[in-house]
Order: sequence, then structure tokens, then C-alpha cells
Amino acid sequence: MSTGTNLIDDAPLSKFHVKLTVFSSGGPFIDGYALSIIGLAFITMTPALGLKPAEIGLVGAASLIGIFFGGGIFGWVTDKVGRHTMYILDLIALAAFSILSAFSTDIWQLVLWRFLLGVAIGADYPIATSLLTEFLPRKVRGRLLGATFVVWAVGAAAAFAVGFLLKDVGPEAWRYMLASPAIFAIITLLCRLGTPESPRWLLSRGKVNEARDVIKKVFGPGYDIESLGENSAETSTTARFTDIFNRKFFRRTLFVAIFWTAQVIPLFAVYTFAPELLTSFGLTGDANLYGGSLLISLLFVIGGIPGLWLVEKIGRRKLLLWTFAIIVLALGAPVFIPGVTASVLFTALAIFALASGASSFLEVVYPNELFPTEIRATAVGFGTAISRIGSAVSTYLMPLAIITFGAAGALLIGALVSLVGFLGTLFLAPETANRSLSETTGYTSSHSETNQQVVPAKSAEL
Repeated sequence: MSTGTNLIDDAPLSKFHVKLTVFSSGGPFIDGYALSIIGLAFITMTPALGLKPAEIGLVGAASLIGIFFGGGIFGWVTDKVGRHTMYILDLIALAAFSILSAFSTDIWQLVLWRFLLGVAIGADYPIATSLLTEFLPRKVRGRLLGATFVVWAVGAAAAFAVGFLLKDVGPEAWRYMLASPAIFAIITLLCRLGTPESPRWLLSRGKVNEARDVIKKVFGPGYDIESLGENSAETSTTARFTDIFNRKFFRRTLFVAIFWTAQVIPLFAVYTFAPELLTSFGLTGDANLYGGSLLISLLFVIGGIPGLWLVEKIGRRKLLLWTFAIIVLALGAPVFIPGVTASVLFTALAIFALASGASSFLEVVYPNELFPTEIRATAVGFGTAISRIGSAVSTYLMPLAIITFGAAGALLIGALVSLVGFLGTLFLAPETANRSLSETTGYTSSHSETNQQVVPAKSAEL
């Protein structure tokens, strides 16, 4: 029997943790890839289907609207039926809808399949990240969870590279681009087979023996149910979707909704319409449009490297505040420069990419740390869903914003949205770095040696 001294939150990093992180990263990779490839597909799709600007915006927004429903519904489903089942089924859906979208013959078919693809993408956020969170030790939880989301930017960069390679296929190049996410979905599906169910979820459903079996198989004989640091009597509950809005969790839910939405509105607008945005800067030619889009996407990845170090070094809250502040300045400055040049606009976009890449992964770190097992996936799903309302609207309106306000004006809108994110973080964000899940979610346990509360940060501190 465990004496309670071997806590999973303090377990050493193992090959299992690394493999689970890699397998869980498949979903964000496909997300970044599928949502970015559409921007390049538009180059051949628009003349092939005779799309108008409003229709282009609708196709671009379809997946984001799907993510709203996928995250909102399947986060709750994941808390009900378990992480492992959904971990597998979701990849099958991703592959199927990618292939079907490639066979579209009119805009409404394309919108439907891209919408359903978005549902599958949205579902994977709470599925994969909640499963991973519930196995990771606290000292590397932010870094490894964050790494899965940095892979989102890797997927986006891969999309621009693949798009460049396929651009000379001909007028049907867009079909190959839209089908290509299925390849990565199938690979990820094969990797995920055999992944164990979360022992925290099993315990929350009263399946004590099954939870114990998983714990001993993954962590060894020195660990047992007590190693979770959670009281089975407290965690064996039936949660409702509305629990994330109760008195205990409403402030956390509000914070997640504000900062996540503020991050993704400019991010998805840039990724979806990078070529159009660069054209509005005055850049032309394949080298500038494809190459510039690829460079911006790579800067998101590069920004994630120091971000994954800083998230454990200075904490979640300071990292989020500093990056929001940098983005506000970078995107807002060009509008105040008379006769702003393409190089200045591109530099502003590059700084945005670096800063966004350094903290966008907190979208999956914060909600997973702030909510307990029985509503963890629900909370992540809700954050995914609510953020996509704004991103869907911004993606739909982005082509019109460029025409109406110009390049600098479009960037200024992103700056104002990021300012809202900064203020929401300043007044609502707690610090969760290097704390056990029982501490950050408010559980108490006889085996815990510290005060079981999330420590609120001083609102004036940056």
C-alpha cells in the first residue's frame, strides 16, 4: 500500500509522459494544419468555385463555428463517458471530414464538411488535454501541456509548406490540400491506440479498482489511489455542465473565456487570411505570399520556445500579461505611422507572431489546472467554444476589414482585442504554476501538506 508520500504530482518524468504528450499533440497539429491550409486552398478554390468575398469568409469561418459546437458539447461528453473513448473516435471523424471536404462541388457542401471538421477539432481540445493533464507531474505540467499547443503552430507551418508544394498541381490543388489532414489524423489514431484511461476520471466515476490498476501499471507498485492526492469521497460526483458557472468557478470561467477569446481572434484571422493580409501590405508574387505566410507561421513556433521555458520560470500570469502588452503595442503602432510601409506592417505582424506563440498555449494550460476532474473537460470545451464565437466573426469579417480599414486598421482591431485580454488577465488571473492539481482546483486531501487554494496574484503586478 502507498503511504501517501508518492504523489503522482511529484512523480519523475517518464517515457510514458513523453509518449502521451506526443500522441496528444496530434490533435493540435491537425488543428493548426487544417485551419491554415484553407488560406492557401482559397488561391485555387476561389476561381474554381467562383467564390465571392462573403462566401470566402463563410468558408473560412465554418470550421471555427464547428469548433464552438465541438468544444462545447464534447467537452461535457468527455467528462461523462471518459477520455480514452473520445480520444480514439475523434481522430476517425477528423480523417473522414477532411476527405469529404475535398470532394465538394459547391460552397454549401464545402461549408458543411468544414463545419463538421471543426466539430471534431473542437472536441479534441478537451479530450486530449484533460487526459494528458491528469497524468503529468506538476513541475513539467505547464511545459508539456504547452508543448502540445506549440505543435499547433508547427501544424500551421507545415500547412504553408505543403500548400507551396501543391500550388502547381493545377486548378484542383485545393482538393488535395483539404484532403491532406486525413493523413495526419490516421497516423495520430494509430499512435493513440492502447492509451490507458485517466485514473483521476475513473476515480471520479467511483471505479476505484480500475483507477488503481492504471496507476500501478503507469507509475509502479509504489503508487496507489492515495497518490492522486484526491479524496475519492469528494471526487465521486456527478457533475453538470452548469457547474462551471457556479459561485466557486464562475470567476475562473470568466477569465478563461476572456483571455482565450482575446488570443484567438487575431491569431485565426492572421492564419486564415495570411496571403490576403500580406497582399494588403503591398506584397505580391508567390515568394512573398507563400514565403511570407510560412515565415509568419514559423515565428509562432519560434516564439513558443522561450514561452515554454518562461511558463515555469516566471509563471502563467506574468507570461500572459507581458505577451498581451507586446501584442497591443506591435499591432497598434502602425496606424499612427504616416505613410506606413510594407516592411513596418510585416515587422508588426512578425512581433505579434512571436509574442502570440510564446503564450497561446496557455489556452490549454490554464483551464486544465483551474477546474477539477469531473468538470475539467467541460471547462476546456467551454473555453474552446466561447473563444470561437469571436474568432469565427473575425475570420468572416477579415476580408471586409482589410478592404474597409486597410492593413494598419485591420491590425489595430487586433490590438484593441488584445487590450481586452490584457485587462481580463490583470484583474481575474490567478497563478497556478508549480502547484498540484488538488491545490489549483481546490480539492483537499489528508495527504496534502499545503494550503489547497489557488493563490490569486496581485492585480497591479505585471
